[in-house]
Amino acid sequence: MREQARSEKTRSRILQAAAEGFAQHGYDSTGVAEICRRAKVSKGAFYHHFSSKQALFLHLLNTWETGVEGGLRAASSTSATVPQALISMADTLRDVLHAGRGQLPVFLEFWSQAAHDTAVWQATLAPYRRYRDLFADLIQRGVEEGSLRPVPAKAAAQMLVGLALGLLVQALIDPEGEDWGAASKDSIQILLGGLERK
Repeated sequence: MREQARSEKTRSRILQAAAEGFAQHGYDSTGVAEICRRAKVSKGAFYHHFSSKQALFLHLLNTWETGVEGGLRAASSTSATVPQALISMADTLRDVLHAGRGQLPVFLEFWSQAAHDTAVWQATLAPYRRYRDLFADLIQRGVEEGSLRPVPAKAAAQMLVGLALGLLVQALIDPEGEDWGAASKDSIQILLGGLERK
């Protein structure tokens, strides 16, 4: 058990060191040797946990996206109506925005790498398609339950994903410029004004 705890601690140090290195110097300029130096681990320890720098990078991206998706699904499944689910999701977005404070360089690095690395592009694209499908299913459910006006579910879902991404980018660029949690809730309520069946 003690060995497993030590292994998890090493893995966490590697992930933290990589995130810091990518944020400060970019993906290309942060090599395995630099990550090991920052984490105070050997290359053997690095390769015990990750097969490559790209695998580590994709793990960081996947961890962030899985957390976002899990929060959205939980908010959706615990709400009685679709409008309530969307308001709960806005609260989830607030938590994501808060957790993302100071992470703009890493977030931009994901997008930069995605532009010229097929594996990163696929890893970046897949969750956004799942978010869009989740929102489309939710909108369709709202139409069927009668809480939302009959609207094209896919178009409404794309609008919701666009809103969430826009708020995320604004919060990353200007974290102190607004109460982004309140802004996300206000934005969803404005959007609901056009979607809810009166």
